[in-house]
Amino acid sequence: MATLRQLRTRVGSVKNIQRVTNAMKLVAAAKMRKAQDAIVAARPYAKQLDRVLQRLTQSIESQHPLLSERPVERVAVAVVTADRGLCGAFNSNVCRLAHHEIAKSANVDLITVGRKGRDYFRRRGQAPVLHHADVFRPLSFDHALEISHDLSQRFLSGQVDQVLLVYSEFRSVAQQRPVVEQLLPVVPKSAEAEEGKPLDYIFEPEPAALLETLVPLHVNYQVWRALLECSAGEQAARMAAMDNATKNAGDLIDGLVRQMNKKRQASITLELMDIIGGAEAVSQ
Repeated sequence: MATLRQLRTRVGSVKNIQRVTNAMKLVAAAKMRKAQDAIVAARPYAKQLDRVLQRLTQSIESQHPLLSERPVERVAVAVVTADRGLCGAFNSNVCRLAHHEIAKSANVDLITVGRKGRDYFRRRGQAPVLHHADVFRPLSFDHALEISHDLSQRFLSGQVDQVLLVYSEFRSVAQQRPVVEQLLPVVPKSAEAEEGKPLDYIFEPEPAALLETLVPLHVNYQVWRALLECSAGEQAARMAAMDNATKNAGDLIDGLVRQMNKKRQASITLELMDIIGGAEAVSQ
């Protein structure tokens, strides 16, 4: 059974841990607000870009190489995770979904973004063919350009016939949902054509020239949006995890303090009994 000194040491240790987890929660909250503002600002642009691309592809006959679909014999799966842990099941949820997608195809090129995804698959004997390191320190659009360029070149060269992007979508502070999206070939997701609106437009410059600009831009921005979603989701998950850890530390401290008080009370009671017993022996 723990002594009074051991209990005091444990209380001090847990209080130190509680201060650390509380500080991490505050830091994550500050970073999350900044990342949340970035992703909220990026979503309307991505939606409008997809809508323009939808109009363009339905109004012309020429096609961009990144739009061409072909029989899928080899798939590239790009998994976007965080570089750090201590954020609950954020990384493991994405990795499990990616693992499920990889199991669907016999020929897969695994590409990881973020250290946690790379380590997850290495432990299971699935080394990635390419790993993008230190993407989130700090996160910039140049990283998205590098990743999208590599994925596009693999598709254009015929190394892969389809590129899937697996990441965690930021829904709210309390919810991050792992998703799988087809990055290449590009398939615009706008529903305008289903609404029966006419798609007769006059384009300036020529539609083919617009495709040369908009399609690569669309790919770049989809990767950028995935990185922003991951960044915001990571900080939100870490904030929630550290908040739970801080509360659990408080509960543990309360339990240790109760044990310590009981131990101190028992010690005082024994001392009083010794004093009373000694006083009675003297009086006799």
